[in-house]
Amino acid sequence: MRILFFNYEYPPLGGGAANATAYLLREYKKNPELKVDLITSSIDDNFHKEKLGENIVIYKIPIGKNKNNLHFQSQKDLIVYTWKAYWLAKKMVKKNNYTLSHSFFGIPCGFVSYLLKKQFKLPYIISLRGSDVPGYSDRFPLIYKLLTPLIKLIWENAQIVVSNSIKLKELALHSNPKQKIEIIYNGIDTNKFYPTEKNNSKKEFIVTPGASRITDRKGLQYLIKAIAELVSQYPQIKLKIMGEGNARKYLEEQVAQLNIATQVKFLGRIPRDKTAKYYQEASVFVLPSLNEGMSNAMLEALASGLPIIATDTGGTQELVEDKKNGYIIKMKNSQDIVQKIERLINSSKLREKMGQISRQKALNMSWSKIARQYIALYKQEQD
Repeated sequence: MRILFFNYEYPPLGGGAANATAYLLREYKKNPELKVDLITSSIDDNFHKEKLGENIVIYKIPIGKNKNNLHFQSQKDLIVYTWKAYWLAKKMVKKNNYTLSHSFFGIPCGFVSYLLKKQFKLPYIISLRGSDVPGYSDRFPLIYKLLTPLIKLIWENAQIVVSNSIKLKELALHSNPKQKIEIIYNGIDTNKFYPTEKNNSKKEFIVTPGASRITDRKGLQYLIKAIAELVSQYPQIKLKIMGEGNARKYLEEQVAQLNIATQVKFLGRIPRDKTAKYYQEASVFVLPSLNEGMSNAMLEALASGLPIIATDTGGTQELVEDKKNGYIIKMKNSQDIVQKIERLINSSKLREKMGQISRQKALNMSWSKIARQYIALYKQEQD
C-alpha cells in the first residue's frame, strides 16, 4: 500500500498540522506494509529529499520561504506550493502505483489531490485542520467567500473527509450540510510530554499558552490583560509565551503599556525537542483562543499533567471537563480568566487533582492509536 501525502508545512515550518504530520509519519515508518511519499515545503531555496526509516520519503520543494517567519505561510507561499506540488506529484503518480493521496488541509493541498483524481483517477482523503474550513479565521472572510464553492467541490469528490474535532466538523457542515465527515483526533506523545513535580512550585506560578503560532486568533491579549490584573495580589505569577507570529509585536507593545515586562516573557521559537520542559515547569495551561481545530499545544499540556483553562472552541469539549481537569471560559473575557487562575493559585491540591485527570486523558490519545485509525481508512480504499 503506497500513499502520496500532501502538507505544505512540516517541521520546522508551521504549527500543529505540521507536527501532527511528523508524528503520523513516525508511526507509519513502523509499518513495513505501508510506503508514504510526503510532498511538503523547503525552508530554503533548495529542493531536499529525505528518508524516514525504510518506507517514508519526504520531498521538500522550494517555495521562496521567508526564514524569519517559519510559522506563517503567506498566500504567495501557498500558491507557489500548490503549483510546484502538482507538477512534482504528476511525475510521481506516473512512476509509482499509489493507493490514494492524503491531503492535510482541503486548501491548498486538497486541490492538488482533486486535480490528480481528475487526471489519473487517484482517490483521495482530506484531513480538515482549521484554517481550510470557511469561517474558521477572521483573517480570510473574502477568501473564504471566493473559495467556498471550490472547497465544497474538493470535499464532495474526496473518498473520505476527516475532521480533527467535533467543533471543526460542525463548522464545516455550515458550508456543506450534506457532507459526510468522520472524526480522527490529534494524538499526543505521552513519552515526550509528561508531568514533573516542578508543576506546583511555590516560588513561581507559571502560566503557559503552550507552543504555537502567535496570532490574533489565539486570544493572548486577553490572557495578558488578566496577568496584569493578577500581578499586584500575586507577584509570583509569570506568563511565558513560546513561538513566533504576526501578533507578537502587538502583544509586546501591550505588555509594555501594562508595565508587566518582568511578568511576561516572549521566548521566541523553541525547537520541538525543547518544549517539554516549559510545560513541566508550568502550573497551568491557558488558551483563550477564538478558534481552534484540535490544539496540539493543549494536548501537550494535557500530557504534561496541567490543569487546562480554555475557551469552548475546537477540541476543548473533548479534552476539558469543566471543573474536573480545568475550566471552560468565556471568549474575550479577561475577568473570567482572572477568576479561574485565582482559584488554582490558591489551591495546590486542586491543581494536582486536575493535573492527574489531564494526564489520564492524554494516555488514551496516543499517536499510535491515531495512526491505526488512518491506516484503516487507507485499507478501505485498497479493498
